Amino acid sequence: MSKPSALRRLFGGLWNFITRVRVALSNLLFIAVLVLLYLLFSGSGPTPLPAKAALLLNPVGVVVDQRTPVDPMLALVGDPSPASDEVALRDILDAIRFAADDPGITALVLELDGLLSVGMSKTLEIREAVDAFRSSGKPVIARGDYFTQDQYLLASQADTLILHPFGAVAMEGFGSYQNYFRDALEKLSVNVHVFKAGEHKSIAEPFVRNDMSPGEREITARWLGDLWQRYTREVEQRRSLEAGAVNAYVNGYASALKAQGGDTAKAALAAGLVDELMPHHQSNDYLAGIVGARDDEERFQAVPFEHYVGRKRGPDLPQPDTDHVAVITAEGNILPGDQPPGTIGGESLSQLIRDTAAADRVKAIVLRINSGGGSVFASEVIRQAVLATQADGLPVVVSMGAMAASGGYYIAASADRIFATPATITGSIGVFAAIPTFEELMGRLGVNTDGVGTTALAGSLRVDRPLNEQVASALTSSVEFTYRNFLQLVAEGRDMSVEEVDAVAQGRVWSAADAKANGLVDELGSLREAIAAAAELAGLDAPRVEYVSKPLSPREQLLQQLAERSAGLNLRSAAGFAPASRMGQTSAALDLLLAPLNEAAELMASLRDPGHLYMRCLACAAPL
Repeated sequence: MSKPSALRRLFGGLWNFITRVRVALSNLLFIAVLVLLYLLFSGSGPTPLPAKAALLLNPVGVVVDQRTPVDPMLALVGDPSPASDEVALRDILDAIRFAADDPGITALVLELDGLLSVGMSKTLEIREAVDAFRSSGKPVIARGDYFTQDQYLLASQADTLILHPFGAVAMEGFGSYQNYFRDALEKLSVNVHVFKAGEHKSIAEPFVRNDMSPGEREITARWLGDLWQRYTREVEQRRSLEAGAVNAYVNGYASALKAQGGDTAKAALAAGLVDELMPHHQSNDYLAGIVGARDDEERFQAVPFEHYVGRKRGPDLPQPDTDHVAVITAEGNILPGDQPPGTIGGESLSQLIRDTAAADRVKAIVLRINSGGGSVFASEVIRQAVLATQADGLPVVVSMGAMAASGGYYIAASADRIFATPATITGSIGVFAAIPTFEELMGRLGVNTDGVGTTALAGSLRVDRPLNEQVASALTSSVEFTYRNFLQLVAEGRDMSVEEVDAVAQGRVWSAADAKANGLVDELGSLREAIAAAAELAGLDAPRVEYVSKPLSPREQLLQQLAERSAGLNLRSAAGFAPASRMGQTSAALDLLLAPLNEAAELMASLRDPGHLYMRCLACAAPL
């Protein structure tokens, strides 16, 4: 046998070396993952709760009704940022309620610098829990470096509000602004064909106008004004300020700041928005005196609310012999098919409703909705599941969150009772279809489309061809039919005539108070009140409440726990007290700059209804 050539031996040796390196790296990566799993799940056992401490409400990120899944790899290697963190509203509410009856918790401290968004609707539900905590005789204190308008509404619920001497309270009022693309679309030679039912269905306006129509301006101003009036009244009552004080602060801010020599903290103090100006060390000593204990680093003794609620709530063990009310969350854009939490899937949510209704001891369902709508088809699939549940004798009560508009209202309309928070936005009963075509843009680029089809409709939905007249006529008929069907089902669900519904429909957006006055909702109340109403309808005196979500496979549970623990460790190790509000400032500024483009891209990506029909409210989310 001939001896291999030198070149062959060289490449063979090189290949063997690469193989060994690859195997070694794979083994090292595997060992690293095992070590990480050990550290995350075994290395940190439950820390005992201190004998005396404050409950620290320090949410980082966005407060939501339902968390979206976290990517484990991004959680492990990504930069920690509040923008990617979510806090469950239920965790906040439960932590405060547990603490109210806990003799080891002596105070509630709000540190909101890391809070990016909570919204007025959720804040009013948190206020309920804070009021119950205060009634136990324990103090509530808020401190911060810089309060945004969103943060401040929650901070104003405190008995004492402390601001850093170099801090500020930033308020500007509520606004609803969006980009309009008519001129841009003309310059790009893009045609967007919009078909709508509902005189005020504003989703069409960005494609066909350069500004807000007078009718939409009037409607938007009304519900925005109602929300802002509720915000200012809430702050003024909690802070014992005269009516109009908040508006005077906002509208006269430049003069007020000039009167204080440019000192933003003193301007807030002079306006009565805060009680004390204290640097960190002084506010720490103040809080330590109220709490009555310090930790090993001489900070006031505190238990973060997420750790606290995890210890107090304990494992959610099934109780098959107890009648209960099931709470199902529907949050996000409504899309067809099976969707992850944070998005409403027509198939996944309807299946969850059916499975829950079929479970033993479930006597009523509360559907918590926070959605501006989406796919008509998916919305109808969900509504049919609600109707089937009611046909089986189970009451269905809807609790509206920040918004339940358009498709969000569609899936609520047939419920036995509908509750909205005082800051809910709802209505927007209307339908639209939108199809963009790019034949003119392609022509400008020298690209032409031609061919042959077997029917008059063959190739009619190609975006590089003009919209077929028959398709346009068919979409018009479909939109009108769907709108009439929308009116009919609302009329049946709300015990109104079709004419009465049409008078308050036409795509109009309503505040909660106006929606109640117009018969679109039954009561203004929180999720707890909706649960109580469901129990009453089911004939239950003191029911157990079970929060139901889509079941995860063992693999999904492991990955989710890994992701949440990793994200929590990364983010909170980088956050601390004051720096949380300044993390990722460059990234945040870039996100703000690109927000209109991102929103436009997300809107186009969300248009996935098989019939190209949508019930969606874009303007609803502005102040929520």
